[in-house]
Amino acid sequence: MSVNVIRPISLERTRALRQAILRPHESVEQMATTEAPDTFALGAFDGEELVAVGMIAPDGEPGRWRIRGMATAPPARGQGAGTAVLDGLIAHARAAGARRVWCNARTPARSLYERAGLRVVSEEFELPQMGPHVVMEMRPPEH
Repeated sequence: MSVNVIRPISLERTRALRQAILRPHESVEQMATTEAPDTFALGAFDGEELVAVGMIAPDGEPGRWRIRGMATAPPARGQGAGTAVLDGLIAHARAAGARRVWCNARTPARSLYERAGLRVVSEEFELPQMGPHVVMEMRPPEH
């Protein structure tokens, strides 16, 4: 696999991959109800194939942004697609003035977030039908 394009995509474009990987217990319509209208989404493409997605949006007080919906197709895992999407999301939030970037990370994906500079700030907890998670965060450097 050779990911050659990371680009902004619509929320609608993220849903099939997110549903297949993260929320098989929900319909695409159910997932759409949890998306904030000001969400920014990125996709990683191998040619025309969408192989990884992620979203980020302001969340709570000014300067606080939340990463959500990070999903990579199984054949693309370990090839840098998820890392490229995550790096792009963090760069977008920084450019918009983020002072805190955080997520509820699935424990198997913890190392992806750690490589990007996020740190665990909670005990492990279980989200129904989604498995064990931890809260992770980073405070981007001031410009």
